[in-house]
This record gives sequence, C-alpha cells and structure tokens, in this order.
Amino acid sequence: MNGIFITPAYAALFALFFVALSIRTIVMRRRYGVALGHGDQALVERATRAHANFAEYVPFTLLLVAFLESLLSTSVVTHALCIGLLVGRIVHAYGVSQPNENYRFRVTGMLLTFTVLLAAALLILWQYVSALSS
Repeated sequence: MNGIFITPAYAALFALFFVALSIRTIVMRRRYGVALGHGDQALVERATRAHANFAEYVPFTLLLVAFLESLLSTSVVTHALCIGLLVGRIVHAYGVSQPNENYRFRVTGMLLTFTVLLAAALLILWQYVSALSS
C-alpha cells in the first residue's frame, strides 16, 4: 500500500467504538435518570469509566503510532500496534462494563494498551537517537 497510511483506518475504527461507548453511556444515564456523573448507579459509573478511559488513552496512543508510522514506514509494526491497542481497548471496556467484574479483562486490556503506548514511545525515541548518531 504505497502512499497510504494505515493509522487513519484504525483511527476510524476507534472513532466508531468511541461513539458506541458514548451511546452506551447516554443510554445508561437516561435509564437511571442521571444527568451528570454516575448518580451512585454502579452500571452508569462502569459505562462512564469505560468511555472515559478510552478517551484518556486512545488519542495519545494513536498519535504516537501515527508518528511512528511516518518514521518507520513499516506496515507490520503499525498493524501490530494498532491491533494490540484495539484488542486492549475492547477487552478493557468489556471488563469494566461487567457488573460482576472479572479483573483479568481490565488488567489484560490495560497491559495491551500500556505495551502499545510504551512500544510506540520507545521506538520513536530509538529512531530519534539513531538519527542523531548517524
């Protein structure tokens, strides 16, 4: 795929997932009559946190992956990082959303997210240092 960037396609998938999480939060708030916050409703709080956690991690991580893609121009690394982030976010959102949470889902989701975040950051720094020393 010469000249076509990969990260924007994944960003579009993440946008769809973000809208789904947003709608789920709105539905829960309406169901329980909560205008702001979680109103001491556990399911509203879980929906809100799944949505907010996504908003906290995905944009910055995708930005790093996009930077890395522009530096490395390798589709394998970009796909691996984006798929890892996507799976991590799905697993995390599923885990957090469950009334009787199995923490393995949340932990697995965060480990995948942190792995992608750290890998992208470290690879960018490695590229930077390599360019300086050349």
